[in-house]
Amino acid sequence: MIVKNTYGVSVTFSTKMYGISPKNEFTGSAEQRKKTIKKPSKPKLKTDVKEIKLRTLSKRSKQKIKKKITCFSRCYKKLSFVTLTFLNKVTDEQAINILRKFIDNTKKRSKDFQYIWVIERQTKNTSFKGNPHFHIITNKYWDIQKYWNYWIDLQIKNGVKPTDENFKPSSAFDVKQLTSNNIRSIASYITKYVTKNNDSFKCQVWNCTKRISLLYTDFYTKTDFTDQFERLGAIAKEFSDRDPKNPVINVKMISLNRQTLPMYKRLDDKNKNQLNN
Repeated sequence: MIVKNTYGVSVTFSTKMYGISPKNEFTGSAEQRKKTIKKPSKPKLKTDVKEIKLRTLSKRSKQKIKKKITCFSRCYKKLSFVTLTFLNKVTDEQAINILRKFIDNTKKRSKDFQYIWVIERQTKNTSFKGNPHFHIITNKYWDIQKYWNYWIDLQIKNGVKPTDENFKPSSAFDVKQLTSNNIRSIASYITKYVTKNNDSFKCQVWNCTKRISLLYTDFYTKTDFTDQFERLGAIAKEFSDRDPKNPVINVKMISLNRQTLPMYKRLDDKNKNQLNN
């Protein structure tokens, strides 16, 4: 039996039944992806109409984002949770274009700017209901007044003007501080803004810096690793999960606290080295 672990979740399965034998102790990093050679595309005809496909956060993407944010938060003492909203109605394409300009400019003026962002639709703002807005988790300290003014000005320069020229809502650039010690608060943000996000968009729905994509999210052990959680009484929930094509696997949900978090030190150390290198 082999166990695949990430923060708060351990999955036990049989390598004999699944035919999976881990090549490395750690997994989940973008550097482990197989490089694919792109085939040359066929020349487009003038009559061809480009079909815009709607994008959503798939279940797999949500799990990936959740793991990346958790691993990211373990590498820094403090993080910022930024919400960017617009002054007027915007299309998805407009929104993503302005966000990219904002991020590119911030990169030029910031040292070690690491981030992961997701897009979401507004529901509470009745004036611009359905408007896209962005949530960013980053290691950056923000000069709020400076970046609030820049975010407002950037929108206006790109054609997103308020209905009233004096309308400059403070909520357009909102920042909340997160501490890596409080993993529950980070998990609540992930659940609220990522896991429950089922909206469709005509643009990219999430992205992160290359260094965050390189973070490892899982590691393999034997069952003696999860036996430690058993002895601590830290198994919050346990169940069997069946894949239609595969046998039953065992899933353990682990309570993350001062006793259990040190057990993930090998993953913490691996990712801190990854970021530093």
